[in-house]
Amino acid sequence: MTSAAVLFWGLGLAQVLLALALALAAFRALYGPRAQDRVLGMDTLYLNAMLLIVVFGMRTGSPLYFEAALVIGLVGFAATVALAKFLMRGEVIE
Repeated sequence: MTSAAVLFWGLGLAQVLLALALALAAFRALYGPRAQDRVLGMDTLYLNAMLLIVVFGMRTGSPLYFEAALVIGLVGFAATVALAKFLMRGEVIE
């Protein structure tokens, strides 16, 4: 088995497992018993989506996907901080 075949199958397996993790995080975000569980589910959701896009970018070899993953990471981090601040204080902007 060549290294290209190992990389092809490894990236394919990573995509399948990340899609499964994405589905489980979406379930937690939708059906979390508390608001904190929903925030953690959304945090995991954007992280898994970002990693799925990175793996897809590795598979296709296009640098455009890495930039999209960076934007998703920045927006997701800002959203997580805003939601956490809202849950702690009841307001986002003081």
